Amino acid sequence: MPLRITPLTDPDAAPSSRRLAWLASGTEGVPVGSAFLRLFMKEGQEHLAEVEIAVHPAERRQGVGGRLLDAAVAVARDEARRSLVAQAEKDSPGDLFLAARGFRRVLALTYSRLPLPEADLARIEQIAEHPHPGYALTQWDGTVPPELAQTFADSRRAMDDMPMEGTDYGTVVWDVERVVSAAEAVAKRGELLHVIAAVDTSDGSIVGFSELVVPGDGKGDGQHYGTGVLPEHRGHGLGLWMKAESIRRARQQHPELGGLLTDTADSNAPMRGINDTLGYLPTYNAVEYQLDL
Repeated sequence: MPLRITPLTDPDAAPSSRRLAWLASGTEGVPVGSAFLRLFMKEGQEHLAEVEIAVHPAERRQGVGGRLLDAAVAVARDEARRSLVAQAEKDSPGDLFLAARGFRRVLALTYSRLPLPEADLARIEQIAEHPHPGYALTQWDGTVPPELAQTFADSRRAMDDMPMEGTDYGTVVWDVERVVSAAEAVAKRGELLHVIAAVDTSDGSIVGFSELVVPGDGKGDGQHYGTGVLPEHRGHGLGLWMKAESIRRARQQHPELGGLLTDTADSNAPMRGINDTLGYLPTYNAVEYQLDL
């Protein structure tokens, strides 16, 4: 079929990345597919790009995805990117497509959901209330309070060693400007950001955090973002403690919320154990792919 690829630009650039897009259209300009290319801009990830391709089921196996991918790869190379990553549900058409186009599997992920109406809230509350000598929990909604901004930014290195297997993800460099911008981006989308943080009571520094993003109307499903504990403070159950408190507060603040979503690398045994303990149920498996440019 005659195919036209039209380049587009996303007008809403994020503080840490910019995004390009392509629309594939067939006869009479009918859209048949799209591609989005995210170019990471912040220090530590300038080598990385991420692509997402979608083709209408009726138009697959006709070269649409290949043309869209070629356009994205060309720009990624022009932008001097070293690695291009993409994700697909395991055993899906996207999984097969990426493998056939020279991408290699670098990370296995499990997506899970905690159905709040069926959750064991009494047990979750018991975990949240269990004391942890030397530590205390604090929380905020939206942008981090100014007096905690620097120590919160410093605590983000807790994510530097999360299991990424063979992914050339780089190291995300966080500062106060970035944590504030990330919170503002959530608010701009009309969503609500809730953060639980663990504090070392000896000096008041944040040593761990758990972030949850909830739809603005408090309905549907919330999405866990990062949960991490600084290496020197691991082994005290802080991750489980924070995530349990996050669930409890979500239930209190948003009683109509249906569930909480999370995704975890299959090799991240500690976080998988936390999710299992709290009652998260696997929903599907995904594969992260990488193309070395």
